[in-house]
Amino acid sequence: MPERLKRFQRTGVLSERELLKGRQVPDAKRLKQGPAVVIECVEEIPCNPCAGACPRGAVTVAPSLVSLPKVDYAKCNGCTLCVARCPGLAIFVVDYNHSESEAAVTLPWEMLPRPEKGGRVTALDRAGRPVCRARVVRVLDTKALDRCAVVTLAVPKRFWNRVRSFRVGKAAGTAGAGRKTRTADRRSR
Repeated sequence: MPERLKRFQRTGVLSERELLKGRQVPDAKRLKQGPAVVIECVEEIPCNPCAGACPRGAVTVAPSLVSLPKVDYAKCNGCTLCVARCPGLAIFVVDYNHSESEAAVTLPWEMLPRPEKGGRVTALDRAGRPVCRARVVRVLDTKALDRCAVVTLAVPKRFWNRVRSFRVGKAAGTAGAGRKTRTADRRSR
């Protein structure tokens, strides 16, 4: 594992700095052009569902199956088809121009309960810490997604690269609220 990822190896949590150094996020110019994928995959393991899911060929895993995914941002239109395909839940789509004050972050969600469109959730960072309140803009949950819903949250623009998960429910603003949800989800499978 590269030196820059030693902290990740210890904690299991990527920092924004590690991602930016690894060029895993679109640059500011590309973000302003429209929705774009953010792939936070740093493990060199045999995996390529993201590349197979992309109808535009924007995501590639080369030269070998254990290579990290690369994104050609000139081809990516932020369609979100790759989001639910990643078994590591490491793919997100960001629409920085969702509104004047909000960015939209689209992410995978395998837990129950599912959020409801228009509902409010507590947006979390990569370590599971609360970042802000977020509004649920869209929930795609079809049989084709194989129990991995694709959820879009509206968040203040300054948090576009921090929000990577969320908590649902009445206790969404309190510590530990997600534990019961995860346990219930495991029992239902």
